[in-house]
Amino acid sequence: MIAVLDQILQVGFLAAIVRIATPLIFATLGEMFSERSGVLNLGIEGIMLISAMTGFSAAYYSGSLWVGIAAAAATGALLGFLHAVLTVALGLSQHVAGIGLTLFSTGLAFFLFRLIFGQQATPPSITGFATVPIPLLSQIPVLGPVIFNQFTLVYIAILAVPLAAFVLYRTPWGLALRMAGENPRAADSAGVSVIRIRFQAVVLGGALMGIAGAFLSMAQFNAFTFGVISGRGWVAIALVVFGRWDPWRCAGAALLFAAIDALQLRLQASGLGHIPYQAFLVLPFVLTIVAMALISRNAVAPAALLKPFRREER
Repeated sequence: MIAVLDQILQVGFLAAIVRIATPLIFATLGEMFSERSGVLNLGIEGIMLISAMTGFSAAYYSGSLWVGIAAAAATGALLGFLHAVLTVALGLSQHVAGIGLTLFSTGLAFFLFRLIFGQQATPPSITGFATVPIPLLSQIPVLGPVIFNQFTLVYIAILAVPLAAFVLYRTPWGLALRMAGENPRAADSAGVSVIRIRFQAVVLGGALMGIAGAFLSMAQFNAFTFGVISGRGWVAIALVVFGRWDPWRCAGAALLFAAIDALQLRLQASGLGHIPYQAFLVLPFVLTIVAMALISRNAVAPAALLKPFRREER
């Protein structure tokens, strides 16, 4: 027990929580925007995976990490556009389209990675993002190393939460987005193009998912592997429900999952050798399921979620 406490009561543990939460924040905000417009995107796992691959490949050959981030965001936006064509324009089942998109993206990512890099004995790697301490603020005890001595993408994720809340609740576009997800008929009567708003939300969500995938391959692991996402896309979908489709709550849910994930890593390092490591690996997902079971009963999803909109149907 003392060994466990020694692992937890460290500034590095809190800093790890913030880093682990970063891709979840990007992915969860992306899924939240999509769902608030009325479109469930089950393609998130595949979008994150192929974006991690394209971002890593672009950074590897260009030598620029930001080119990689741009490539990943563009990949995510493109696949988000494809999902919007299937679900918004054609009105196909959002469940089927999303799962199909994940399967397609996963297979395409594996194929392209083998095509680009071949079968190498040593997997390719890059020099990923380095921490960027903010002058003065990084010297604040505890809070400084935890918040203000992180990767640039971590700072962007932190700023993305209040920005998402502002856009969603304080702008005409955010109002139109919420109307499209709650009552698209009323939105259409008010002159809002529901189709356009949903397209924009799904494409924006896809871009954020792409950045989430790129963070894993370009900042957290500095390499692309076939297990780099490891179910984080599915977790993000659960976190949206856990956060009740609100940016602040979704970010809090991401931090909670990250804390459990960081804890299981510390528990593995604490020397509890009599417990199989698989038990620690599954801990965050089990607790997420439990939390979902308790919270989802009272969660109220957008009223028009999963419902296609066609102006000619009344």
